[in-house]
Amino acid sequence: MSTQPGVLYVVATPIGNREDITRRAERILAEVDCIFCEDTRHSGRLLADLGIGTRRVSLHEHNEHARVEMLLEHLRRGESCALISDAGTPLINDPGYVVVRAVRAAGMLVVPVPGASAVVAALSAAGLPTDRFCYEGFLPARGAARRARLEELAQDTRTLVFYESPHRLAEMLADACAVFGGEREACIAREITKVHEQFKHGSLQELERWSREDPNASRGEIVVMVRGAESAASTGIDSERLLRVLAAELPASQAARIAAALTGEPRKRIYERLLARESPGSGADDV
Repeated sequence: MSTQPGVLYVVATPIGNREDITRRAERILAEVDCIFCEDTRHSGRLLADLGIGTRRVSLHEHNEHARVEMLLEHLRRGESCALISDAGTPLINDPGYVVVRAVRAAGMLVVPVPGASAVVAALSAAGLPTDRFCYEGFLPARGAARRARLEELAQDTRTLVFYESPHRLAEMLADACAVFGGEREACIAREITKVHEQFKHGSLQELERWSREDPNASRGEIVVMVRGAESAASTGIDSERLLRVLAAELPASQAARIAAALTGEPRKRIYERLLARESPGSGADDV
């Protein structure tokens, strides 16, 4: 089956191991009239290894809007085009959304050519629940914004999946410990499909310590997966009763941290509830 005229193919490429290119992807990249690449030099090496000499045009986050009309004109002339990123499936934390949306809005066909994806590959070997998961991409780089985003996810019962830069890994895990509780189960996948591929399992606290002690932890491309929160109902914990007991024995900050770890409720929200109980006229005597 040959490529169709006037079609944009969204083609997944290997995330590390070159053997992960599919036969269909290889054929389409050889047959299309033009390949739009996130980095023409980077993709050029892969295409050269495959013996593919198709013309390449750059399409990255800084020129994506400017490339829309060029790509549409190729398709209007009846040419077929491919869209690839530096690695993996395009649009998954990579450029391409603007172009794909424009092509569909113009009434032209967009065809996916599936293949490697770091998110799916990491989940498949992590040993965490995969029936429901939430992909969050990269968290904010600044600590306050990162912690705020984690607070929003603290009660999510789905497995949480993040990309993270190696030099921010330890700080991200420390924030996750503070928000989710250090005992929450997690897995870190590093350099997936490459020579130094590594999966590291443990609690967030254990992984945070490992990230600071092992120099290899801060190298390569990283996927962080965190088990979802257990709801108070699933754990059989009466959250109100738990708060009464903890508040009677511990400072609010410590009580909030323990309650968050046991119930999955965001620590910040529990802390605010405890402070409200302690304020004058709030019925604190009932705690």
